[in-house]
Amino acid sequence: MELYLTGIILKPKGLKGEVKVEPVTDFPESFLSRKEYYAGKSVDSVERLTVQKAALAGGFAWLFFEGIDSMEKAEAVAGWKLFVTEDQLWPQPANRAYLHEIIGMKVLDCNRSEVGVVTKVITMPAHDVYEVQIGERKILLPAIDEFVEEFNLREQYMVIPRFEEFL
Repeated sequence: MELYLTGIILKPKGLKGEVKVEPVTDFPESFLSRKEYYAGKSVDSVERLTVQKAALAGGFAWLFFEGIDSMEKAEAVAGWKLFVTEDQLWPQPANRAYLHEIIGMKVLDCNRSEVGVVTKVITMPAHDVYEVQIGERKILLPAIDEFVEEFNLREQYMVIPRFEEFL
């Protein structure tokens, strides 16, 4: 089962087990309707948590989970990551993609010849950057319209006409 990060439990709030969660999603409102998460320190060691109550405030999600009913139990899950399955992901609007959909995309040059494959998406302050494997080398490409002429999610490729500038 493939799991996708959607939030990180930061700390407890109050004495009754409520936790503060940092959303790691373009859709923080999904925390209001989602009823369960896979949670753990890593994707390899998760347990299912059921949501009893959820709220959004100040850019954070505030959640109560079944079985976590004290500050001590909430402290025990601080630092845990919240994951969902692919079928629980909300659909992206046009011209948007989830990171896992970009990794593995072919990179084509101006002649539409394959020159590499995206291996990672790095979040930077100004914009994301694609790490592209080209043979034994890796290069970084800005993930902005000025450099990405075409982005085809369905056929899994992107066209970078000025590709040679990054070699």
